[in-house]
Amino acid sequence: MKRLTRTLAVAALASTLAIASGCSGADDSNDAGGSGNGGTLEKVTYLTSFANFGRDAYAYVAKDKGYFKEAGFDVDIKPGSGTLNNLKAIATGTAMFTPLDLTGILQARGQGNVPEAKDVTVVAGIQQRTMAAIITLDGKGITTPKDLEGKTLVDSPSSVVRNLFPTYAKLAGVDAGKVTWRDGEPAALIGQLAAGSGDGIGQFVVGKPTVEAAAKGKKAVVLPYSDVMTDLYGNVLVTSTKIAKEDPEKVKRFTAALIKGLNDSVTNPKEAGEILNKNVPTANAAPAAAECELMASFVGSGSAVGTVDIARVTRSIAILQGAGAIPPGLTAEQLIDVNLTPKA
Repeated sequence: MKRLTRTLAVAALASTLAIASGCSGADDSNDAGGSGNGGTLEKVTYLTSFANFGRDAYAYVAKDKGYFKEAGFDVDIKPGSGTLNNLKAIATGTAMFTPLDLTGILQARGQGNVPEAKDVTVVAGIQQRTMAAIITLDGKGITTPKDLEGKTLVDSPSSVVRNLFPTYAKLAGVDAGKVTWRDGEPAALIGQLAAGSGDGIGQFVVGKPTVEAAAKGKKAVVLPYSDVMTDLYGNVLVTSTKIAKEDPEKVKRFTAALIKGLNDSVTNPKEAGEILNKNVPTANAAPAAAECELMASFVGSGSAVGTVDIARVTRSIAILQGAGAIPPGLTAEQLIDVNLTPKA
């Protein structure tokens, strides 16, 4: 197995866990001085991947430290609500940029059941490996993938973790037919697990500290999908295909500013947690910092941060096609603009 490679959370634990509040506290005022256009800052709406957890703190870091302003943007950061909803928001122009799980985009585009998927373009990588995972608690009798047989897992029907499970199970030697899935709301998953409802949940690897905080003393057990699917990316930055084609320079400026915030957040997770808490008071700084720290190995380092390897994405598509998750015909080039992605 390789090194440890959705997100959700807990509305019922809002006082201690990082729940979305919708506020974005740092001030990118509309005065002159943005290096991107030399004048009035351009308004941009950005959606986090889901709510306001530590894994999304980097956008607040980029805003708080003035990176967006230096690039010429006044960024309004709003809490996202998952891959499919965020994808539709980008395609319809409700927001301009958001991180989406690349596997979720591949499935939506490949299966053709989300028409909006053809209207978004990948412009940067956020996590170089998928953070999808099954998380359970010590004492549930699950320590290896094979232990999932006979167990009940809880997740949203639209979850990337859940939809990718058959592929994961096949590669991990698990009989997916022996695993029961029950529907759950993303924001309630961690609370349900802590309360003993179900044997495990679909989550991101970095959700471990938040799960343990909710479970009050119980240790979390994490089964990362990246252990058996090493080519899959995690979240990638997307914008609308229209914006990518009509204003590539704006995309590059925004991406560069966001990647600076991403790099800072994994280099100094404590600071990132504090910045998130300052901008979103309901987001607890300590679990947020712990998430940023765990995310560091998924983000990469140095010049690799933000890059997207077309060959790896092609292999990811082949994995999904081989497992019957998507039909033939999809190519990496249909999704990714290599002229906009950061270079190593």
